[in-house]
Amino acid sequence: MNLSVTLRIFAAVSMAVIQLASCNFVFNVTHKFAGKDKQLSELRSHDSFRHARMLANLHLPLAGDSRADSIGLYFTKIKLGSPPKDYHVQVDTGSDILWVNCAPCPKCPVKTDLNVMMLLSNSYLTFQKHFSQLVFICLMCKIPLSLYDSKASSTSKKVGCEDDFCSFVSQPDACEPMKTCSYHVVYGDGSASDGVFVKDNVTLDQVTGNLRTAPLSQEVVFGCGSNQSGQLGKTDSAVDGIMGFGQANTSIISQLAAARNKKRIFSHCLDNVNGGGIFAVGEVESPLVKFTPLVPNQLHYNVILKGIDVGGEPVALPPSLAVFGGDGGTIIDSGTTLAYLPENLYTSLLQKITARQPIKLHTVQETFACFSFTLNTDKAFPVVNLHFEDKLKMSVYPHDYLFSLRKDLYCFGWQSGGLTNQDGSDVILLGDLVLSNKLVVYDLDNEVVGWAEHNCSSSIKVKDGSGAVFSVEANNLIASSSSSSSSLVIN
Repeated sequence: MNLSVTLRIFAAVSMAVIQLASCNFVFNVTHKFAGKDKQLSELRSHDSFRHARMLANLHLPLAGDSRADSIGLYFTKIKLGSPPKDYHVQVDTGSDILWVNCAPCPKCPVKTDLNVMMLLSNSYLTFQKHFSQLVFICLMCKIPLSLYDSKASSTSKKVGCEDDFCSFVSQPDACEPMKTCSYHVVYGDGSASDGVFVKDNVTLDQVTGNLRTAPLSQEVVFGCGSNQSGQLGKTDSAVDGIMGFGQANTSIISQLAAARNKKRIFSHCLDNVNGGGIFAVGEVESPLVKFTPLVPNQLHYNVILKGIDVGGEPVALPPSLAVFGGDGGTIIDSGTTLAYLPENLYTSLLQKITARQPIKLHTVQETFACFSFTLNTDKAFPVVNLHFEDKLKMSVYPHDYLFSLRKDLYCFGWQSGGLTNQDGSDVILLGDLVLSNKLVVYDLDNEVVGWAEHNCSSSIKVKDGSGAVFSVEANNLIASSSSSSSSLVIN
């Protein structure tokens, strides 16, 4: 291997990094499809499983009256217990608890097809001019799966029904004093997770300065799963558990914020070209972000969509769009890959987009509208603008909503969703397709979400509790990481 090849490999890994930066904690996050060629069927299949859980999940309780959502597209490595042990968990902006598979668990997955990018920094290679140099070698490896064993951790504690945490997830008559607080989650696609809650230390990397971290332990409550079924145990996407970033008091962001007296704010900036970006928990100093209100008392991040235009020409919203007290019906979900619209809105949108181009659409893999095209799509097709409450606009460019399936063949990422609420009203679901290349900030305390266009392969500035501001940049942090293709920072 010559030096130029080595540098190209390292550059490819750097571009695949996703960073999570904040004033307090940092940990690495990897995209589910990292190291794979993303097939359209895989994207649609992932979203279908997720939506079956999300929409059916609107009325399914977690231990009585709390709900859980599906796993997301991103997974991270965290450390639990004393001594700390590594676990790979899905990062999910929709669910409300952290849970991992626990011993004994006869039906938990024992292997996975998910890959993680490895950087081996202690290898010396000899080049043609007979000198040795430290280089980084990129390897794709299957992530190891582990079972959490409470008996092997000196800091593990049981969570009883009398614990305050249990009151968040259980109805008063569902759990008796002196008994262990348990959970049972059933998803719309038949997947299920059962277990009990435990307390133990999670070890994260505390941000101590610009690109400097130090390990710090924090006690949290999480689910200890003893039985998983359905898609949760499938080999193609199995991990050790799920880490929820939902709005409830039981979510990992709420626990970390409460323990350290911090605001419940997190953000992400997803790079749809290189598969990486930034994921931060805590206050973002820059870029500046404008906000729109979240619809209150919803399980997901629902916002109020006021209108859509294509290159300045309005597209009528269907009257069947779901409403919450007269507003709402649009869900923002970073765990979904594409963007799903009611059928009539989907048809109208594509007609507006293609009105000025003589293209012939044909269907690929039964659901994707595709066409042949040899010109610059950003110049040939219009920008789609989504308008939300409080005059917040989200612009979706052709390079965002079009996939290049192969040379000169493009497909639309807009999908005819057919997604409905419990009352049969339509739902719009906006996934990574529209969220990419934007810094999206969720402020749970103020019940708002906002965004700003941003280069997600660059840096953001975050503020810690003392008011100090640090710059976080993905390409810089990976040099000190030994096993990740992306990073996530937590406040």
